[in-house]
Amino acid sequence: MDAHPRIYLSDTMTSWPWPRAINPHFEDVKAEVDASFYEFKALSPKTREAYDRCDPARLVARAYPNAPREHLRIGCDLMNLFLVVDEHTDSENGAVTKEMVDIVLDALHNPHKIRPEGECILGEIARQFWARAIQTARLPSQRRFLETFTAYLHAVVAEALDREQDHRRSIDDYLKLRRGTIGAKPCFPIFEMGMDIPDEVFYDPVVVELAECSTELILIDNDMMSYNKEQAIGTENHNLISTVMLELGLDIGSAMAWAAHFHAEVQKRFIDGLAKVPSWGPSIDVQVKEYLDGLANWPRANHCWCYETQRYFGTRGPEIQQTRLVPLLPKANRKAA
Repeated sequence: MDAHPRIYLSDTMTSWPWPRAINPHFEDVKAEVDASFYEFKALSPKTREAYDRCDPARLVARAYPNAPREHLRIGCDLMNLFLVVDEHTDSENGAVTKEMVDIVLDALHNPHKIRPEGECILGEIARQFWARAIQTARLPSQRRFLETFTAYLHAVVAEALDREQDHRRSIDDYLKLRRGTIGAKPCFPIFEMGMDIPDEVFYDPVVVELAECSTELILIDNDMMSYNKEQAIGTENHNLISTVMLELGLDIGSAMAWAAHFHAEVQKRFIDGLAKVPSWGPSIDVQVKEYLDGLANWPRANHCWCYETQRYFGTRGPEIQQTRLVPLLPKANRKAA
Protein backbone atom coordinates (compact mmCIF):
# COMPACT_ATOMS: atom_id res chain seq x y z
CA MET A 1 0.00 0.00 0.00
CA ASP A 2 1.27 3.46 -0.90
CA ALA A 3 2.51 5.15 2.28
CA HIS A 4 1.70 8.53 0.71
CA PRO A 5 -1.47 8.05 -1.37
CA ARG A 6 -2.25 10.69 -3.96
CA ILE A 7 -5.32 11.60 -5.98
CA TYR A 8 -4.99 12.14 -9.72
CA LEU A 9 -6.93 15.24 -10.74
CA SER A 10 -7.78 15.35 -14.44
CA ASP A 11 -7.30 18.64 -16.28
CA THR A 12 -10.95 18.94 -17.22
CA MET A 13 -10.67 22.32 -18.94
CA THR A 14 -7.71 21.68 -21.24
CA SER A 15 -9.82 21.89 -24.43
CA TRP A 16 -12.37 24.49 -23.26
CA PRO A 17 -12.31 27.26 -25.91
CA TRP A 18 -12.81 30.20 -23.55
CA PRO A 19 -9.48 31.56 -22.22
CA ARG A 20 -8.63 32.91 -18.79
CA ALA A 21 -9.34 36.62 -18.33
CA ILE A 22 -9.65 39.11 -15.49
CA ASN A 23 -11.50 42.37 -14.97
CA PRO A 24 -9.20 45.45 -15.06
CA HIS A 25 -11.02 46.88 -12.01
CA PHE A 26 -10.12 43.85 -9.89
CA GLU A 27 -7.56 45.37 -7.51
CA ASP A 28 -9.52 48.56 -6.81
CA VAL A 29 -12.83 46.81 -6.29
CA LYS A 30 -11.27 44.07 -4.15
CA ALA A 31 -9.82 46.65 -1.74
CA GLU A 32 -13.14 48.50 -1.57
CA VAL A 33 -15.24 45.36 -1.06
CA ASP A 34 -12.94 43.76 1.51
CA ALA A 35 -12.88 46.93 3.62
CA SER A 36 -16.68 47.19 3.47
CA PHE A 37 -17.18 43.50 4.28
CA TYR A 38 -14.86 43.57 7.31
CA GLU A 39 -17.02 46.32 8.83
CA PHE A 40 -19.83 43.77 9.32
CA LYS A 41 -17.57 41.82 11.73
CA ALA A 42 -19.34 38.70 10.43
CA LEU A 43 -16.23 36.50 10.57
CA SER A 44 -14.22 35.08 13.43
CA PRO A 45 -10.43 35.64 13.23
CA LYS A 46 -10.00 32.07 11.94
CA THR A 47 -12.75 32.47 9.36
CA ARG A 48 -11.40 35.84 8.24
CA GLU A 49 -8.02 34.22 7.63
CA ALA A 50 -9.77 31.60 5.49
CA TYR A 51 -11.66 34.37 3.67
CA ASP A 52 -8.40 36.12 2.81
CA ARG A 53 -6.89 32.87 1.51
CA CYS A 54 -10.03 32.24 -0.53
CA ASP A 55 -9.86 35.66 -2.25
CA PRO A 56 -13.48 35.66 -3.53
CA ALA A 57 -12.99 38.94 -5.41
CA ARG A 58 -10.52 37.15 -7.70
CA LEU A 59 -13.18 34.61 -8.66
CA VAL A 60 -15.63 37.40 -9.44
CA ALA A 61 -13.07 39.34 -11.49
CA ARG A 62 -12.34 36.20 -13.53
CA ALA A 63 -16.05 35.43 -13.92
CA TYR A 64 -16.97 38.94 -15.15
CA PRO A 65 -13.89 40.18 -17.03
CA ASN A 66 -15.90 42.69 -19.09
CA ALA A 67 -18.30 43.93 -16.40
CA PRO A 68 -18.41 47.65 -15.60
CA ARG A 69 -16.97 48.58 -12.24
CA GLU A 70 -20.31 48.84 -10.43
CA HIS A 71 -21.50 45.43 -11.63
CA LEU A 72 -18.18 43.91 -10.59
CA ARG A 73 -18.74 45.40 -7.13
CA ILE A 74 -22.23 43.87 -7.01
CA GLY A 75 -20.78 40.51 -8.00
CA CYS A 76 -18.21 40.74 -5.19
CA ASP A 77 -20.90 41.65 -2.65
CA LEU A 78 -22.95 38.68 -3.84
CA MET A 79 -19.99 36.32 -3.46
CA ASN A 80 -19.49 37.55 0.10
CA LEU A 81 -23.17 36.92 0.80
CA PHE A 82 -22.74 33.34 -0.44
CA LEU A 83 -19.75 32.90 1.85
CA VAL A 84 -21.49 34.14 4.99
CA VAL A 85 -24.60 32.07 4.26
CA ASP A 86 -22.34 29.04 3.94
CA GLU A 87 -20.39 29.95 7.06
CA HIS A 88 -23.52 30.39 9.18
CA THR A 89 -25.42 27.34 7.93
CA ASP A 90 -22.87 24.63 7.09
CA SER A 91 -23.04 23.01 10.53
CA GLU A 92 -26.64 23.84 11.46
CA ASN A 93 -29.73 21.65 11.38
CA GLY A 94 -32.66 22.19 9.04
CA ALA A 95 -34.76 24.31 11.40
CA VAL A 96 -32.01 26.80 12.26
CA THR A 97 -30.95 26.99 8.61
CA LYS A 98 -34.56 27.72 7.61
CA GLU A 99 -34.70 30.58 10.14
CA MET A 100 -31.54 32.11 8.65
CA VAL A 101 -32.80 31.66 5.10
CA ASP A 102 -36.06 33.41 6.01
CA ILE A 103 -34.07 36.37 7.38
CA VAL A 104 -32.12 36.66 4.13
CA LEU A 105 -35.26 36.43 2.00
CA ASP A 106 -37.00 39.09 4.07
CA ALA A 107 -34.02 41.40 3.69
CA LEU A 108 -33.93 40.92 -0.09
CA HIS A 109 -37.64 41.67 -0.43
CA ASN A 110 -37.41 44.68 1.91
CA PRO A 111 -34.04 46.29 1.14
CA HIS A 112 -35.01 49.66 2.64
CA LYS A 113 -36.34 48.26 5.92
CA ILE A 114 -34.12 48.60 9.01
CA ARG A 115 -33.24 45.16 10.32
CA PRO A 116 -34.39 44.19 13.83
CA GLU A 117 -32.05 44.76 16.76
CA GLY A 118 -30.06 41.62 17.60
CA GLU A 119 -30.86 39.84 14.34
CA CYS A 120 -28.32 37.52 12.69
CA ILE A 121 -25.87 39.62 10.62
CA LEU A 122 -26.97 37.80 7.46
CA GLY A 123 -30.01 40.08 7.26
CA GLU A 124 -28.04 43.30 7.11
CA ILE A 125 -25.43 41.91 4.72
CA ALA A 126 -28.19 40.77 2.35
CA ARG A 127 -30.07 44.06 2.70
CA GLN A 128 -27.07 46.24 1.88
CA PHE A 129 -26.10 44.03 -1.06
CA TRP A 130 -29.54 44.22 -2.66
CA ALA A 131 -30.14 47.91 -1.87
CA ARG A 132 -26.98 48.66 -3.86
CA ALA A 133 -27.69 46.19 -6.68
CA ILE A 134 -31.17 47.51 -7.51
CA GLN A 135 -29.76 50.98 -8.13
CA THR A 136 -28.18 49.87 -11.42
CA ALA A 137 -29.65 46.44 -12.27
CA ARG A 138 -32.47 46.44 -14.79
CA LEU A 139 -35.78 44.98 -13.65
CA PRO A 140 -35.64 41.64 -15.57
CA SER A 141 -32.25 40.84 -14.01
CA GLN A 142 -33.57 41.76 -10.57
CA ARG A 143 -36.51 39.40 -10.98
CA ARG A 144 -34.32 36.55 -12.22
CA PHE A 145 -31.85 37.05 -9.41
CA LEU A 146 -34.54 36.85 -6.75
CA GLU A 147 -35.96 33.74 -8.42
CA THR A 148 -32.61 31.92 -8.62
CA PHE A 149 -31.28 33.06 -5.25
CA THR A 150 -34.49 31.91 -3.55
CA ALA A 151 -34.03 28.49 -5.17
CA TYR A 152 -30.42 28.44 -3.93
CA LEU A 153 -31.52 29.21 -0.36
CA HIS A 154 -34.16 26.47 -0.45
CA ALA A 155 -31.45 24.05 -1.63
CA VAL A 156 -29.26 25.10 1.32
CA VAL A 157 -32.11 24.14 3.68
CA ALA A 158 -32.48 20.78 1.92
CA GLU A 159 -28.74 20.18 2.31
CA ALA A 160 -29.01 20.98 6.04
CA LEU A 161 -31.82 18.43 6.40
CA ASP A 162 -29.72 15.81 4.60
CA ARG A 163 -26.84 16.54 6.97
CA GLU A 164 -29.08 16.40 10.03
CA GLN A 165 -30.59 13.06 8.98
CA ASP A 166 -27.32 11.65 7.57
CA HIS A 167 -29.23 11.12 4.33
CA ARG A 168 -27.25 10.05 1.26
CA ARG A 169 -28.67 10.68 -2.19
CA SER A 170 -28.39 8.81 -5.47
CA ILE A 171 -26.22 10.43 -8.13
CA ASP A 172 -29.25 11.83 -9.96
CA ASP A 173 -30.87 13.18 -6.78
CA TYR A 174 -27.56 14.60 -5.61
CA LEU A 175 -27.09 16.46 -8.90
CA LYS A 176 -30.60 17.93 -8.66
CA LEU A 177 -29.78 19.36 -5.24
CA ARG A 178 -26.19 20.34 -6.08
CA ARG A 179 -27.29 22.40 -9.06
CA GLY A 180 -28.95 24.55 -6.40
CA THR A 181 -26.38 24.57 -3.61
CA ILE A 182 -23.45 25.37 -5.92
CA GLY A 183 -24.95 28.87 -6.24
CA ALA A 184 -24.08 29.36 -9.90
CA LYS A 185 -27.48 30.36 -11.26
CA PRO A 186 -27.88 33.46 -9.04
CA CYS A 187 -24.52 34.62 -10.43
CA PHE A 188 -25.73 34.59 -14.03
CA PRO A 189 -28.10 37.62 -13.71
CA ILE A 190 -25.00 39.76 -13.08
CA PHE A 191 -24.31 39.39 -16.82
CA GLU A 192 -27.68 40.83 -17.78
CA MET A 193 -27.87 43.71 -15.31
CA GLY A 194 -27.38 46.14 -18.19
CA MET A 195 -29.32 44.13 -20.77
CA ASP A 196 -32.95 43.79 -21.84
CA ILE A 197 -33.36 40.10 -22.64
CA PRO A 198 -37.07 39.16 -22.93
CA ASP A 199 -38.45 36.23 -20.96
CA GLU A 200 -39.19 34.30 -24.16
CA VAL A 201 -35.45 34.34 -24.87
CA PHE A 202 -34.21 33.77 -21.35
CA TYR A 203 -36.55 30.80 -20.84
CA ASP A 204 -36.04 29.31 -24.30
CA PRO A 205 -35.21 25.59 -23.79
CA VAL A 206 -31.84 25.91 -25.53
CA VAL A 207 -30.77 28.88 -23.38
CA VAL A 208 -32.01 27.15 -20.21
CA GLU A 209 -30.03 24.02 -21.12
CA LEU A 210 -26.85 26.06 -21.66
CA ALA A 211 -27.23 27.57 -18.19
CA GLU A 212 -27.69 24.05 -16.80
CA CYS A 213 -24.51 22.89 -18.55
CA SER A 214 -22.48 25.81 -17.19
CA THR A 215 -23.80 25.06 -13.71
CA GLU A 216 -22.86 21.38 -14.01
CA LEU A 217 -19.34 22.13 -15.26
CA ILE A 218 -18.79 24.40 -12.25
CA LEU A 219 -20.13 21.90 -9.73
CA ILE A 220 -18.18 18.94 -11.17
CA ASP A 221 -14.89 20.83 -11.03
CA ASN A 222 -15.70 22.22 -7.59
CA ASP A 223 -16.53 18.79 -6.16
CA MET A 224 -13.46 17.17 -7.71
CA MET A 225 -11.14 19.81 -6.27
CA SER A 226 -12.82 20.13 -2.88
CA TYR A 227 -13.19 16.39 -2.23
CA ASN A 228 -9.79 15.92 -0.58
CA LYS A 229 -10.33 18.73 1.90
CA GLU A 230 -13.90 17.63 2.62
CA GLN A 231 -13.09 13.95 3.15
CA ALA A 232 -10.41 14.97 5.66
CA ILE A 233 -12.80 17.01 7.82
CA GLY A 234 -15.81 14.75 7.39
CA THR A 235 -18.07 16.91 5.22
CA GLU A 236 -17.77 14.87 2.02
CA ASN A 237 -21.35 13.53 1.95
CA HIS A 238 -22.46 16.58 -0.07
CA ASN A 239 -19.93 15.93 -2.83
CA LEU A 240 -20.21 14.26 -6.24
CA ILE A 241 -17.11 12.09 -5.74
CA SER A 242 -18.30 10.47 -2.51
CA THR A 243 -21.79 10.06 -4.02
CA VAL A 244 -20.35 8.26 -7.06
CA MET A 245 -18.13 6.12 -4.84
CA LEU A 246 -21.12 5.04 -2.74
CA GLU A 247 -23.57 4.31 -5.56
CA LEU A 248 -21.18 2.70 -8.04
CA GLY A 249 -18.81 1.07 -5.54
CA LEU A 250 -15.76 2.86 -6.91
CA ASP A 251 -12.51 3.93 -5.27
CA ILE A 252 -11.41 7.58 -5.29
CA GLY A 253 -9.40 7.34 -8.50
CA SER A 254 -12.20 5.64 -10.43
CA ALA A 255 -14.77 8.12 -9.12
CA MET A 256 -12.53 11.01 -10.21
CA ALA A 257 -12.26 9.43 -13.67
CA TRP A 258 -16.06 9.04 -13.78
CA ALA A 259 -16.47 12.73 -12.92
CA ALA A 260 -13.93 13.80 -15.56
CA HIS A 261 -15.81 11.76 -18.20
CA PHE A 262 -19.10 13.31 -17.10
CA HIS A 263 -17.46 16.76 -17.35
CA ALA A 264 -16.41 16.03 -20.96
CA GLU A 265 -19.98 14.96 -21.81
CA VAL A 266 -21.40 18.19 -20.37
CA GLN A 267 -18.83 20.25 -22.30
CA LYS A 268 -20.02 18.58 -25.51
CA ARG A 269 -23.66 19.33 -24.61
CA PHE A 270 -22.76 22.99 -24.16
CA ILE A 271 -20.82 23.30 -27.43
CA ASP A 272 -23.55 21.45 -29.35
CA GLY A 273 -26.20 23.62 -27.68
CA LEU A 274 -24.56 26.84 -28.87
CA ALA A 275 -25.17 25.74 -32.46
CA LYS A 276 -28.90 25.41 -31.73
CA VAL A 277 -29.49 28.89 -30.30
CA PRO A 278 -32.32 30.56 -32.26
CA SER A 279 -32.17 34.08 -33.64
CA TRP A 280 -34.42 36.78 -32.22
CA GLY A 281 -33.17 39.63 -34.39
CA PRO A 282 -29.89 41.62 -34.36
CA SER A 283 -30.52 43.77 -31.27
CA ILE A 284 -31.47 40.77 -29.11
CA ASP A 285 -28.92 38.37 -30.62
CA VAL A 286 -25.96 40.55 -29.66
CA GLN A 287 -27.12 40.57 -26.03
CA VAL A 288 -27.74 36.83 -26.07
CA LYS A 289 -24.23 36.20 -27.39
CA GLU A 290 -22.76 38.31 -24.58
CA TYR A 291 -24.86 36.45 -22.01
CA LEU A 292 -23.91 33.01 -23.38
CA ASP A 293 -20.22 33.98 -23.51
CA GLY A 294 -20.60 34.80 -19.82
CA LEU A 295 -22.09 31.37 -19.12
CA ALA A 296 -19.18 29.79 -20.98
CA ASN A 297 -16.57 31.82 -19.13
CA TRP A 298 -17.83 30.99 -15.61
CA PRO A 299 -16.49 27.39 -15.58
CA ARG A 300 -13.11 28.67 -16.77
CA ALA A 301 -13.08 31.33 -14.05
CA ASN A 302 -13.97 28.81 -11.35
CA HIS A 303 -11.30 26.37 -12.55
CA CYS A 304 -8.59 29.05 -12.55
CA TRP A 305 -9.60 30.41 -9.15
CA CYS A 306 -9.43 26.99 -7.48
CA TYR A 307 -5.73 26.73 -8.36
CA GLU A 308 -4.80 30.40 -7.93
CA THR A 309 -6.09 30.74 -4.37
CA GLN A 310 -5.56 28.69 -1.21
CA ARG A 311 -9.18 27.55 -0.79
CA TYR A 312 -8.60 23.87 -1.61
CA PHE A 313 -4.88 23.32 -2.09
CA GLY A 314 -3.18 25.72 0.34
CA THR A 315 -0.07 27.17 -1.24
CA ARG A 316 0.35 24.18 -3.58
CA GLY A 317 -2.27 25.13 -6.19
CA PRO A 318 0.14 25.98 -9.04
CA GLU A 319 2.21 22.85 -8.33
CA ILE A 320 -0.87 20.60 -8.31
CA GLN A 321 -2.11 22.22 -11.50
CA GLN A 322 1.16 21.10 -13.13
CA THR A 323 1.56 17.61 -11.62
CA ARG A 324 -2.20 16.82 -11.35
CA LEU A 325 -1.37 14.90 -8.15
CA VAL A 326 -3.02 15.79 -4.82
CA PRO A 327 -1.62 14.22 -1.63
CA LEU A 328 -4.53 12.53 0.18
CA LEU A 329 -5.08 14.31 3.47
CA PRO A 330 -5.47 12.19 6.63
CA LYS A 331 -8.87 12.07 8.30
CA ALA A 332 -9.14 14.64 11.08
CA ASN A 333 -10.14 13.49 14.55
CA ARG A 334 -13.91 13.96 14.45
CA LYS A 335 -14.57 13.11 18.08
CA ALA A 336 -15.84 15.92 20.29
CA ALA A 337 -13.15 17.46 22.44
